[in-house]
Amino acid sequence: MATFSSQGPGQALENLFSPAGRRWPEGPDEGAPVHFLHARKHHLQTALLIEQLLNGLQFGVMLFLMAAGLTLIFGVMGLINLAHGSLYMVGAFACAAVAGLTGSFWLGLVASLVAAAAAGALVEMTVIRKLYGRDHLDQVLATFALILVFSEATRWLFGSFPLYLDIPPQLQGAISLPGGVRYPLYRLAIIGVGLGVALGLYLLIARTRLGMRIRAGESDREMIGALGVDIRSLYTIVFALGAALAGLAGAMVGALQSVQVGMGEPVLILAFVVIVIGGIGSIKGAFIGALLVGITDTMGRFLLPQLLAALIGPAEASGIGAALASMLIYILMALILAVRPKGLFAVQG
Repeated sequence: MATFSSQGPGQALENLFSPAGRRWPEGPDEGAPVHFLHARKHHLQTALLIEQLLNGLQFGVMLFLMAAGLTLIFGVMGLINLAHGSLYMVGAFACAAVAGLTGSFWLGLVASLVAAAAAGALVEMTVIRKLYGRDHLDQVLATFALILVFSEATRWLFGSFPLYLDIPPQLQGAISLPGGVRYPLYRLAIIGVGLGVALGLYLLIARTRLGMRIRAGESDREMIGALGVDIRSLYTIVFALGAALAGLAGAMVGALQSVQVGMGEPVLILAFVVIVIGGIGSIKGAFIGALLVGITDTMGRFLLPQLLAALIGPAEASGIGAALASMLIYILMALILAVRPKGLFAVQG
């Protein structure tokens, strides 16, 4: 996940303290420049730390949108859906296509929800419905085949070149936060949307009749079928809901990076890590797990090279730190599973 700052911490410090960037306070005190440098360096490091924490939070809520749908589908339907990342890609391409045709990002965002939900419902009714009675290996093979189908169909429709989404004018630029940190408004909007979706999902699951059926479906699918609930319709709704959340994530992230074929697979791997950490079938677990993964990954990439630089030198620390940072979330997962084998908030059923 790209960070907001286009410069690494070392480069930013180098630019700040380069001769062209120095601005000494006026006065006769010869110690003022050194004192000024220390103050500016401390302020910059604090600002970078806050910025990276916000980047980690933004990454985490994006992963939550992916993982929430994935954990709902597995918890209610018992299905391992490897094609979930393809629905993320469908949302991104639908948003880019509609925004390109209409000039409106907001219409593109609505299109991403509709297209991903429709694709999810269609896939559930035509392919997934035949897999409920099969073992997980059959589900894995079938949904992997769907990845290939979605990728080739998208390449046929849009070509192999990436598309680009513009950030809507209302959310362009940066705003000042406490501590003198300037942070992109659009990334803050992603954080707000993610937190809003988390609250909405909680209310849906805990306070509505549909949520009651979803919770019952996680615990005893046969019983709710015997009580007269249309289990097929419930499965389609859950699958479409999960697909819509993935499509929303793809559309919002599409404005930060290029929209291209295969963009959903790397995120899918992280989403599986999230639901394993949080507990399969738990929305609360998906939320906590996503924040843990997002912040751990982002802060690891930011802090590890700096910590290692004090021991082995900046050149070696950069490469080794990046390699170790990429392993951190898997180390975190292993440590959590060693203590809580079913995840932090496993659903009992």
